[in-house]
Amino acid sequence: MKKIDTIIFDLGGVLIDWNPEYVFLDVFNGDRKKMQWFFDNICTSDWNENQDAGYPLAKATKERVALFPEWKKEIEMFYGQWETMLGDAISGTVDILKKLIDSKQYKVVALTNWSAETFPIALKKFDFLHWFDGILVSGEENTRKPFGEIYHLTLNRFNIKAAHSVFIDDNLRNIEAANNLGINGIHFSSPNQLIQQLKTFNINL
Repeated sequence: MKKIDTIIFDLGGVLIDWNPEYVFLDVFNGDRKKMQWFFDNICTSDWNENQDAGYPLAKATKERVALFPEWKKEIEMFYGQWETMLGDAISGTVDILKKLIDSKQYKVVALTNWSAETFPIALKKFDFLHWFDGILVSGEENTRKPFGEIYHLTLNRFNIKAAHSVFIDDNLRNIEAANNLGINGIHFSSPNQLIQQLKTFNINL
């Protein structure tokens, strides 16, 4: 195995807890079945990911309301109360990030699917986002994971050799896309699991 010199972190679900349930569980009075129907049919993950790829939030909201006018209030809440969906840092992973940076053995960057319009909110809230050697935000590039273009952009922008890097993401789809380009992947599930997985690449904290 080639020596790893670069660690690439996803943000949401790995370092930052983001969950629309923080808004909509109250909207649906604790009824998870109704809330899930809303996510499956109205404000879907595919719809949200389109905004992660740079589509304007206001335009997306207006178009969705036109499709589902009876859900106008709830649709407008999705981005209107987006900041409430932004939870706390996942402290165990932030500790791992700090150790990797403090070791000075690795280039440490982030690759995130995130709207360019909402990412500044996260930058203000989380100090650790300023620790990275660089962050590539999908919404600023008008593309997103798992499309190959965004991985190539990351490798080129930060002068990374795929085989010498490890990419950490909580979405298996994104890991598989990275693997297809020769980037080593870790499918994140918990900080403790991440520590063990890093050891397989001879990265000891």
